[in-house]
Formats: sequence, C-alpha cells, structure tokens
Amino acid sequence: MFKNLRDEIKAIKDKDPAARSTLEIFLCYPGFYALLMHRVSHWLWNHSFKLLARINSNIARSVTGIEIHPGATFGKRVFIDHGMGVVVGETTIVGDDVLIYQGVVLGGTSTEKTKRHPTIEKGVIVGAGAKVMGNITIGEYSKIGTGAVVLKDVPPESTCVGIPGRIVKRKGVPHERVDLDHDKLPDPVADAFRTIVKHLQENDEQIKILFDKNEICLADDSNDEQEDLENLFKK
Repeated sequence: MFKNLRDEIKAIKDKDPAARSTLEIFLCYPGFYALLMHRVSHWLWNHSFKLLARINSNIARSVTGIEIHPGATFGKRVFIDHGMGVVVGETTIVGDDVLIYQGVVLGGTSTEKTKRHPTIEKGVIVGAGAKVMGNITIGEYSKIGTGAVVLKDVPPESTCVGIPGRIVKRKGVPHERVDLDHDKLPDPVADAFRTIVKHLQENDEQIKILFDKNEICLADDSNDEQEDLENLFKK
C-alpha cells in the first residue's frame, strides 16, 4: 500500500511543476484525496456496501469538488490536477498514468444499465473542460484538447480537439516525453481560416499596388471605373 502511495505522489511531482514537496501534496492536493477516498468507495461498492460507498463518495465530493461514482475503475498513478468540477460516471474505466484537468466530464449517454461511460487508456491527457461522453475508448497516449466534446473513439497516440471532437493528429510524441501543453494543440479548421484571411489580405495589397501604379481610382461613376479596368487589361 505504501509503495502505491509513493508511486501516486511521484506521479504528481512528475506531472505538476508546482508540486514542491510530499507534505504539500498530502495537505493541499484535492485530486490526491479524491482518488484516495475513491479507492475506499470502490472497495465498499465491490463488496456490496453500496450505500456506504455512495455516502463516502459524497463526502469526497464535498471536500474536494470532484465527483467520482464508486463504481468507476481507476488505474495506478492517475493525477487529477486542481480537479474542481470533474465528474466521473459509474462505468468509467481510467487506465494507468492518466492526467485529468479541472472541469472534465467522463459521462454517459444512455439510461440503460450497461457500460455507458468511456474507457480512458494508459497515458491519456484530458484537457480542462473537456467532455468525453458515452461508451467510447480513448486510445493510449492520446490527448483531448481543452473544451473538446468527444463522442467517438479516439485511436492511440492521437490528438482530438473541437466540438464535436475531431482527430487532428494521429501520431503522438514519444512516450518518454509527453507534451502537457494541451492548450496549444493544433486546430486545422482555424488554421485554414487564417490562411484564407492572409491570402485575401495579400490580394488586397496587390490590387492596391496595381491600381496606384496605373493611376486608377475607384470612382462613383461605375462606367468610368469599368473603362479604366478595361484599359488596364489591354496593356
């Protein structure tokens, strides 16, 4: 048990540059307490003490601001950073070494008593405010961008951004060097708009230079303007 606690604390130190000491983590990290109390709730849930499990999980929510259903399954070295507003549903499965930021919802989209919440595989990073909904799988070492709404499976080592979530990168960085800048993930749609705007601006500049060079002025008289343009293209 103590080895597991040491591993959890080491994972927090590795993933959070603000963590300065073990004592600080014990006293000030709600994500650490939420998972510690969840493991108690999960044990109670699996041993048919379901009411006690729910009571314990509600106490944990009141203390930490993180709501984890006792039925959810968590792997080792999971870190919930800050954590306020995180909600994890009953049939969620979270693998080892996952990093979850504040405001994340791992929720369900069905009312049937089946597997209705996501599976988050090893090494995944889920950005602040992201919503991962339904019985889907987020593959190993993938990244979910800030504020994304993910409704479909995400392949391993991929990057998913936007509403609804779009896969914008299918090859991740090496596992030894995971980039935590989830707020700087690529967005190809935004990039395309920026390219179009830049192209239009360059065209406007070229047209202005061409008009100035040939002493063409956009006049109120459309006939004069048309005549000037026709003369220009005859040159």
